[in-house]
Amino acid sequence: MPKHNFDYTPQIDLPDDSDWYEKHEPVAIGGREADFVRLIEALLAQRPLTGKAYRHVMRQHARAGLPWLAKDQVLNVYQTLCNRGYLKFKRSDRFHLQMKPVRSQAGVTVVTVLTKPYPCPGQCIFCPTDVRMPKSYLHDEPGAQRAERHAFDPYDQTAARIEALQKIGHPVQKIELLILGGTWSSYRRDYQEWFVKRCFDAMNGVELPTLTEAQAYNETAVRRNVGLVVETRQDYINPDELRWLRYLGVTKVQVGIQSMDERVLALNNRGHDAQATRDAFRMLRLAGFKIHGHWMPNLLGATLESDLADYQSLWSDPAVRPDELKIYPCMLLDNAELYDYWQRGEYQPYAEADLVELLIACKRITPRYTRLTRIVRDIPTTNVVEGFKKANLRQIAQQQMKKRGLACHCIRCREVRRGTVTAEELSLRVDTYETDATTEHFLSYETDDGRIAGFLRLSLPHPDTPHPLPELSGQAMIREVHVYGPALPLGHDSQGEAQHMGLGASLIAEAKKMAKVGGYGRIAVISAVGTREYYARHDFTPDGLYMSAPLTQ
Repeated sequence: MPKHNFDYTPQIDLPDDSDWYEKHEPVAIGGREADFVRLIEALLAQRPLTGKAYRHVMRQHARAGLPWLAKDQVLNVYQTLCNRGYLKFKRSDRFHLQMKPVRSQAGVTVVTVLTKPYPCPGQCIFCPTDVRMPKSYLHDEPGAQRAERHAFDPYDQTAARIEALQKIGHPVQKIELLILGGTWSSYRRDYQEWFVKRCFDAMNGVELPTLTEAQAYNETAVRRNVGLVVETRQDYINPDELRWLRYLGVTKVQVGIQSMDERVLALNNRGHDAQATRDAFRMLRLAGFKIHGHWMPNLLGATLESDLADYQSLWSDPAVRPDELKIYPCMLLDNAELYDYWQRGEYQPYAEADLVELLIACKRITPRYTRLTRIVRDIPTTNVVEGFKKANLRQIAQQQMKKRGLACHCIRCREVRRGTVTAEELSLRVDTYETDATTEHFLSYETDDGRIAGFLRLSLPHPDTPHPLPELSGQAMIREVHVYGPALPLGHDSQGEAQHMGLGASLIAEAKKMAKVGGYGRIAVISAVGTREYYARHDFTPDGLYMSAPLTQ
């Protein structure tokens, strides 16, 4: 296997944060330390350090004879100056200099990999076909380009992405692994198992014979898997598939809702009805999975009015109510069957202004317990034949909302992100809502102005609902525990960041209390492989495909 830079040795001796540092190409600063100090101070003075601000500072100092530093070299220079005593190390300064902070400001670092091109069982007319890619992906999407460079090899993709994230300053001790590419459940299971194992091998830095051994190693590894995500179709979800996903270590499932309108589903040849979505979500929720839906406005047969009504139904229908959602307005591409409908005059994409208004209306009604993870596919808009051609529609919608005094209350819009909070600023809030199979409690620690520092999803199954996994019957379920703010290394104390303040422990204790009051004798958790040790500290023990704890106190 190709070798990757997995040197865990810290470059500088900083006991509180030494394991954050990895070796980079050195920058020669000897004799010009004072000039480089001024450069770093100028970068630190830019709040926020946008790409434009970064280039402006670099341009000014380049005129003074300093080299134009690559983004990862900025951290290298900062580390060197701290090591030599020219600057005092501050973790907040390191966060500030970190490139693309969004990659880890949600508390974990996401590593995305793609499966090999494989036939998709779906025949959706809106889905592009690129023979070089898994179904629905294009070769010039950033993630697809990375996958193709590594011949879709799971080990190489994972290792290279970890290495790249390290170089721009992101801690990679807590990794959410996102496996994309068509319908995961339609791939051969031996391929799935091999693919996941090789991803674990790359995270572990050690190659082991079996997936089970790789998972066991990862429980205490330097780089732990704290979440594993796959995407599939609702008509592939059944009890056997649930067990298989748990065997692989999956904790979150992405499902293309696309629409809950039966007529729109049929016109777009989706291949299933709306009830299939309801059934899949019920089974996934009862099995503890986090449910991440995809919703597509502007499909064939939809109108602005029908799309808004459809979006409202995601929340008014108790069988849906996803935990996370991606809003993917349909993009007209020449390698999708929908292109033929457009050529015949049977389909017309929404105008950009109309689509922005629809997005504003959708954001306004999104409930507090849901995270709008993404708006608009990461497809280069040069591929779009007609319709909106801006990739930053979310930003445009948010700017318009701000001008009008409107707000979105989804989780993503309220995360503390890189801000600091104290325990005294936070209070516990519980939002309760019903689904067709459970009572859901969304426990969150929030500031007075609604910023969210951490949350827990507690699911209490209705006693009269048949359970797809009988061994979980009668147990309460923790489906997610998440603390926001910049990702911190395992075992490190908080210095104002939301992570490692004990919020997770407090949320778990409160969930246990609520479950006991609700009449449950045990509580289960859908633990990722790398969080098993964490839950063990809270009295959870292995229980088949899950971990569980008695509610005796």
